[in-house]
Amino acid sequence: MILGTGIDIIEVERIGASFEKFGERFLKRILRPDEIAYCLTHKFPVPHLAARFAAKEAISKAFGTGIGAQLGWQNIEVARRESGEPFVILYGDGLKLLAVRGGKRVHLSLSHTKQYAAAMAILDG
Repeated sequence: MILGTGIDIIEVERIGASFEKFGERFLKRILRPDEIAYCLTHKFPVPHLAARFAAKEAISKAFGTGIGAQLGWQNIEVARRESGEPFVILYGDGLKLLAVRGGKRVHLSLSHTKQYAAAMAILDG
């Protein structure tokens, strides 16, 4: 049963500008260590960074909270299966919110180009 949906799109350039201006501090604020490591393995990491930013925004919308007091950047991790399929790992308040909402899984789809990154999330119960 679908409990919530969320979608987000962001300009890759916006994330690139924040990364350029704030560097590692920006990355550590919005991403978990494994996400940073994955993104930085790419020759052009910014589209991958932007996709994860969009994913976390979409996931927070699926929960109906947005990023804030109930669900923070570090409560969500976007990981990849060997096939390349993204999946969501929740921590702390994210796990609590999943239980409160009666959720079982968050489905996630990502897409990015040179200019935009987009994500769609479905909270399944």
